[in-house]
Amino acid sequence: MAEATPSFKIFPGQAFPLGASEVDNGINFAIFSQHATAVTLCLSLPQRGELDMLAGGMIEFSLDPNLNKTGDIWHICIEDLPRSNVLYGYRIDGPKDWDKGHRFDSNNVLIDPYAKLVEGRRNFGDAKHKLSKFLGTYDFDSLPFDWGEDYKLPNIPERDLVVYEMNVRAFTADESSCLDQDIRGTYAGLIEKIPHLLELGINAVELLPVFEFDEFEFQRRPNPRDHMINTWGYSTINFFAPMSRYGSGGGGAVSASREFKEMVKALHGAGIEVILDVVYNHTNEADDKHPYTTSFRGIDNKVYYMVDLNNKGQLLNFSGCGNTFNCNHPVVMELILDSLRHWVVEYHIDGFRFDLASVLCRGTDGSPLGAPPLIR
Repeated sequence: MAEATPSFKIFPGQAFPLGASEVDNGINFAIFSQHATAVTLCLSLPQRGELDMLAGGMIEFSLDPNLNKTGDIWHICIEDLPRSNVLYGYRIDGPKDWDKGHRFDSNNVLIDPYAKLVEGRRNFGDAKHKLSKFLGTYDFDSLPFDWGEDYKLPNIPERDLVVYEMNVRAFTADESSCLDQDIRGTYAGLIEKIPHLLELGINAVELLPVFEFDEFEFQRRPNPRDHMINTWGYSTINFFAPMSRYGSGGGGAVSASREFKEMVKALHGAGIEVILDVVYNHTNEADDKHPYTTSFRGIDNKVYYMVDLNNKGQLLNFSGCGNTFNCNHPVVMELILDSLRHWVVEYHIDGFRFDLASVLCRGTDGSPLGAPPLIR
């Protein structure tokens, strides 16, 4: 049985669904790692929730591979955990052989790829917390979002779409938006500008990346751009969680998720479809020279990224961003499809624009595929 604080009753758990899920006897956690030799679940409970003090405020559960592992999935169930406001991540260890594509380092607390919400700093561009840790969280307390009895998707034929591409933050961040300062650059701010969009005659918005990202990514390593804040969002941290700092009032991940749904509901109510610009070709974790390990790299680099086993296990870089997501590996392919389904089912998204989609058509060795499984 997994080792843990005596005050918690723990069970072996189940392999599916991946991520954090509520089951009859508690909260179940499940994560894939084919090459890991040791997995530790790390929790920060609400009363301990200072993101910048995690080293002294986390409870750790070491998973027993004989009891807490099914195939390549590690899992554990914990009874009597709070149903919300728990931060969680994983320490994962495994082979240290870089030549074989591994990048394990158990010093890092990693984000669950299937975390549906991610907490970091609360306010966009808050330089006092620019090195804040990002961790997954969950919310099983909130009632289901009320989409309304008369709610329906616009369902506009493709030939009739008039698409307006926008960055959620940049669209209303400036004082020229004439919005109250507390909602500039937020999902709520976009709602207020719907009349302007209708005046333009558009019937669809394409939102530049709104998956969780770190606007201070350039300031974590020596870089000519280290004075800059990233507002583009193309360095994804997690493929399921909406960008929490696009929510108003510094309310965090749960509040931002609800505000995102309010935005989609309002746009749909005005007859405007919502299309997301999505980035599955690479992640924020950069290259081996300046790695920013937050999730996939430390969980199972050899699976999640394309590596050149004929060249000392170096990362292949077809994205131009230091790493290339291994999109047609069966596990990674399922992650991408699960992410897309999540945005359609949970957030009622109408469509997607795929950034550098050519990567979605490459095999695990980087070679172009005539019939890529992901596209099929």
